[in-house]
Amino acid sequence: MASTQDAALHPRGGTDCASLCAAAPGMSSTRNKPRTPDSIPLIVSVMLSLVLVQVLVQEASAHPQCLDFEPPFKPQWHLEFCRQYEEFGCCDQKRDNMIAERYWDIVDQLEVAGHELCADMLKEIMCQECSPYAAHLYDAEDPYTPVRELPGLCFHYCSDFHSKCRHVLKYLSGNQVLQDAAERDVSTFCSILDLSDKDYCYPNVLKTPDLNSNLGQVVQDPRGCLQLCLTEVANSLRNPVLMLHSGDDTHRMFIAEQVGFVWVYLRDGSRLEQPFLDMSGEVMTTPWLGDERGFLGMAFHPKYRDNGRFFIYYSIQVDGKLEKIRISEMNVSAHDMNLADHQSERVILEIEEPAANHNGGQLLFGLDGYLYIFTGDGGKAGDPFGKYGNAQNKSALLGKVLRVDVDVRDPRGKQYTIPHDNPFIGDPDARPEVYAYGVRNMWRCSVDRGDPVSQRGRARIFCGDVGQNRYEEIDIIVKGGNYGWRAKEGFECYDLNLCHNSTLNDVLPIFAYSHHVGKSVTGGFVYRGCESPNLNGLYIFGDFMSGRIFALEEDKTTGHWKERRVCMGDTKTCSFPGLINHHHKFIISFAEDEAGELYFLATAYPSSSSPFGAVFRFMDPSRRAPPGKCKQKPVPVKVKGKKIPFVPQELTVLDTSEKPTRPPPIKFKLPTKPPATSSRVKPTTTTTATMMKKETQPRKENQKKNQNKEKVNIQMREKNLRQKSKKLIKKSKPVSGKAKTKPKTKKTASAAAASAAASAAAAAADHAFMNKTKTNLNVKSNRRKRVNAFMPRVR
Repeated sequence: MASTQDAALHPRGGTDCASLCAAAPGMSSTRNKPRTPDSIPLIVSVMLSLVLVQVLVQEASAHPQCLDFEPPFKPQWHLEFCRQYEEFGCCDQKRDNMIAERYWDIVDQLEVAGHELCADMLKEIMCQECSPYAAHLYDAEDPYTPVRELPGLCFHYCSDFHSKCRHVLKYLSGNQVLQDAAERDVSTFCSILDLSDKDYCYPNVLKTPDLNSNLGQVVQDPRGCLQLCLTEVANSLRNPVLMLHSGDDTHRMFIAEQVGFVWVYLRDGSRLEQPFLDMSGEVMTTPWLGDERGFLGMAFHPKYRDNGRFFIYYSIQVDGKLEKIRISEMNVSAHDMNLADHQSERVILEIEEPAANHNGGQLLFGLDGYLYIFTGDGGKAGDPFGKYGNAQNKSALLGKVLRVDVDVRDPRGKQYTIPHDNPFIGDPDARPEVYAYGVRNMWRCSVDRGDPVSQRGRARIFCGDVGQNRYEEIDIIVKGGNYGWRAKEGFECYDLNLCHNSTLNDVLPIFAYSHHVGKSVTGGFVYRGCESPNLNGLYIFGDFMSGRIFALEEDKTTGHWKERRVCMGDTKTCSFPGLINHHHKFIISFAEDEAGELYFLATAYPSSSSPFGAVFRFMDPSRRAPPGKCKQKPVPVKVKGKKIPFVPQELTVLDTSEKPTRPPPIKFKLPTKPPATSSRVKPTTTTTATMMKKETQPRKENQKKNQNKEKVNIQMREKNLRQKSKKLIKKSKPVSGKAKTKPKTKKTASAAAASAAASAAAAAADHAFMNKTKTNLNVKSNRRKRVNAFMPRVR
């Protein structure tokens, strides 16, 4: 049996061997040698090891995977054939129809041969391509082993198939050794089709609780940590502080380094050799570890595609002493869409910085079209500036969220105007630019796009505010809000005198965590992308110092936010081509692309001159979007310079991106004439669908004969009618040159009229019969076409 199994899995010289070679569990390279007594202990040891490995695999988390080596999905449309997988699986409507077409081809062949159809069992086996565990059923989860033609069948099901339907095998697989094994005995045959992991063979895979209880949801470890995976998209960056898109449908990404360079990355992953912007000569920064100064912020105008305007935020030093933060407007080059016009800088605002830290740095446009500027409290520790600190002083621009209109200039000389609904526009003790206050050092903010369907959450602004000694916090920015600093840090008091002030009226964070968990929050984004539907609505952020990644989930009833910790998936969870499950420790920033997919930027060494920065993209390995749903049509990018292709540096979970090739489905050509049916083999069961198909598929030869007979009959009738008509007309015409004859008697005239009327009626009846015959033939033909078109999708 062992040699037969090995031959079936590895047939010599044929390509079909590849389809089943993965099904040999634990075969030894010495399998053709006789076993000696000395080899028995070794064999027992190996077998025990295999059993132990199998137990460990069964205890591990489930790993749903399709035959295209991607996670399963929920189809966009109803599946008509493999309906059991229309809620979650690996088939869209196109794949479902292809399977149905192959199924009916096989059924036709079985009908012609006079075999039992085995319709239900045949359908079950073929539909396993749609199973969310299709890769396991076909031994495709290992990229080194070719995909087999038949799914793994549990022994009891395989035995039933062998006893009732083994004649179907030749229509499912071209492997001759497998067919010979099926004719020999059931044990050999089923041992070949069995899987080493009994939980994954069909139909056990449908019944195992661990595989089906949370199918399609984000994988969680025993602690409830959401397991996500990553892909590397950029590397060799010097402290990448931000990444953003231009919103012009080009799907380019712009990555800024702390030293002042902004690079253009194209959709194919390549980087342009020449930077989009070089501000390294103006930016104030040092290579000191942890220096917060430098190029810190950038935002594209909402109408950038039309006006080419963008805004930058960076540190400068004046006369070698005075430090400031500068917010400027610039334009794209008129000659190259991938270059900025360095001569177009127009300073919007400059603010003096009393210390080297807490420089803020976020710029963004809200959905209201106004520019939001997020400043730090000025630095040092505890906001020691003035009686209440900069953050609580509404007449200072530090420690604030500012909102200005950059589309209209102030005639009094400012490069912006104040929106009419700014909250403190009429307060003489406040700067009109102030939109919110009481912030310490907000590092990375984002605008929520809103739920793709309901638009819930649209336009909310989320920020991570870095704490002092005890707490880090996440805030949602509201107009006129006081976020508590320096009176409070997180939910707790920092300055007791200010904290107990009844007029504080501060806006509490939606979430805060202590410095036992992390010491410097990095704000993130609410996921609103398409590729990972399970992540929709989760606010994902991180901590710069600890390298931890968090997620917050909103309770839509109460509005409260619950923490959902994020972990990197284990080896099994992230066993997809191109995925990694690790990243650099220091998380500098988060980003989203034009399609809403989420990224983060991290480095192994936080220095502005250290080229160890990288960009990673999140990926949910438990569920993806249906094929084609997330397809984008980017605007072409005109590239004038050289492109540098992306070369990944991180080791992927699978050390190869090679995908095994699957043998194409066997195609059968129906014979023009049915072969002689053996009297011993007769069809015993016929499904309703098959009966429909038989009734609506008369033989083409009979159709042609009937059509030819009808045409001959019609032609003969028409010929006879024409002859009769000519005779009548000839008799009724007078003969020239002869005297007019006497009119016939009344009886004779009426008889002639009756004869003519009868002839006309007969002609009309023949024409009606001819049209009816043609119509009936067309109806039969059309009905056959409609039924045949419907049959692959019959329920």
